[in-house]
Amino acid sequence: MTDADLIAACRQGSSRAQKQLYERFAGLMLGVCLRYLRRREDAEEALIVGFTKVFRALDQYRHEGSFEGWIRRIVVNEALGMLRRKEPLHLAIDDLTYDTPTTPAEAESRLNADDMLALLAELPAGYRTVFNLYALEGYTHPEIGELLGISEGTSKSQLSKARAMLQRRLAVANAQAQPAASTSSPKELYAVGRY
Repeated sequence: MTDADLIAACRQGSSRAQKQLYERFAGLMLGVCLRYLRRREDAEEALIVGFTKVFRALDQYRHEGSFEGWIRRIVVNEALGMLRRKEPLHLAIDDLTYDTPTTPAEAESRLNADDMLALLAELPAGYRTVFNLYALEGYTHPEIGELLGISEGTSKSQLSKARAMLQRRLAVANAQAQPAASTSSPKELYAVGRY
């Protein structure tokens, strides 16, 4: 069944179509919620409330743009609302100096996607939220400013700080994941681009 068919059936009140629509998008949208909310229970609650809003607003969907994108926007807004209630964003974080310098991201990381998401989840709420909205959701700084009630400059600053913090944490995680040099010959290190 296509998205258009599902939407039409949902608009007619078909509970079977609603279930199918939910099952089609719930996993993806739960992943979106988990990027904003640290606790799985909060993410699941945002997902359920978000889908309730999706079903109530289906008559407003005009088949312009992707249906998944329309759902995502509703779910992101719900996750942001829950984030505001559960975890202060603290967007004005002090400029801290760190001993570990910022390093360029490696083209090939030893970390998998789950490890990267875990690093992202460790960021302070403000950094994490702006990074998600900009880098993963594709919002512009003016849009982020409007969504979060901050200036465009603050959005840019938070993104910059988030990237720097992620790069430092990625460098540490990669160093910890790197096999000991004494167990590899120079030829082996050269073969994997580490010599």
